[in-house]
Amino acid sequence: MTPKNRPPHVIAVGSPLTLPCGVTLTNRIAKAAMSEQLGTIDGAPSPTLTRLYSAWGRGGAGLLITGNVMIDRRAYVEPRNVTLEDNRYLEDVGNWARAGSREGAVMVMQINHPGRVAVGPLYRRPVGPSALRPQAVGFNLRKPRELSLDDIADLRRRYATTAELAVAAGFSGVQVHAAHGYLLSQFLSPVANQRSDRYGGSPENRRRLLLEVVAEVRKAIGPDAVLSVKLNSADFQRGGLTEAESLDVALALEQAGIDLLEISGGNYEAPAMTGVVQDSTRAREAYFLRYAEDLRARSAMPLMLTGGIRTLDFMNEVLADGAVDVIGLGRPFAVRPDIASALLTGAQEPQVLPSAPRIPLPAATPINSYLQLAWHASHFRKVAAGEAQVTGPGAFRTLLAAGTAVTARALTQF
Repeated sequence: MTPKNRPPHVIAVGSPLTLPCGVTLTNRIAKAAMSEQLGTIDGAPSPTLTRLYSAWGRGGAGLLITGNVMIDRRAYVEPRNVTLEDNRYLEDVGNWARAGSREGAVMVMQINHPGRVAVGPLYRRPVGPSALRPQAVGFNLRKPRELSLDDIADLRRRYATTAELAVAAGFSGVQVHAAHGYLLSQFLSPVANQRSDRYGGSPENRRRLLLEVVAEVRKAIGPDAVLSVKLNSADFQRGGLTEAESLDVALALEQAGIDLLEISGGNYEAPAMTGVVQDSTRAREAYFLRYAEDLRARSAMPLMLTGGIRTLDFMNEVLADGAVDVIGLGRPFAVRPDIASALLTGAQEPQVLPSAPRIPLPAATPINSYLQLAWHASHFRKVAAGEAQVTGPGAFRTLLAAGTAVTARALTQF
């Protein structure tokens, strides 16, 4: 699969990878999930979203993971998330899948429920493992309702239904989102989950729902579709999920037969996934590499590393070392949709990859993360329209304008 005339520094990222389910990625570069917020007001994939993935599909990545797709229209992560809970939009979902995979990329749908950090609908009370408010500013205004055992059974069914519909529409598989402080991540966290039944208390009980969801999803999609999980290496929050416990969760997921584990970290209180909170012991550029190396010493499961990766030399280093199997990139795809092709052909030399502009605000302020996400959303529309990106002088002004525009659009959702 690797041409002999390919520059030596791109060989590792350009090598194929066959996942345990039998699906083969043509290379080791993945577009990681970024929440596009490009669904229609009813939750269907919009034509703009389909055009966006058509551009990314032509961009050379071996794997494209979508942003949040909701399993329940009663709970959104952000306004304009796509929702897939029945077959009413299956034709549009199929068009979306075909747009991204037409040039050979493997399309995987990320499926999710926000739990207690739902932004809407605003008239509904959020739900969570326990009736405890999150500490993040803005998300602590509504006290969540504790999920009953019947609610939990319904959630398992919804994850399985969404996964089955995604594969039926043409996606190669799904990624179950169990990171970043969303519902399954909340069940894993001792801070968010203070239940006294079989879903709370001990580490084994707190991981029970995730493992049940994985089992139900696998049953729904069969052995030949991709089943990925996105997991926090840690919550980076006092009293939250620790690295030691997360390693145990990862090993349990390997035993459950998942095909790919994406490693991330953090939540709304401590957004390590955006670089706001970092592992102070790391010596290299990726946010969660040390965890990946620790897990690799105990596991042969395919691993995907996302967060903070900025140079081609580093990608090849960790792939050659065997620490991980897939490199996930997010923000570079928002700037340059063909970044994978540029890396694979040697057109992008081993230098710092394009990314979002720096924000002249304290790193830990909520507005920092929000503006980065708003900048992404604005640029997704530009990519879909084939427009040039703004990355030089004036990028921060563009980011602020994007934040204002996204806020205005959000108000029309609910």
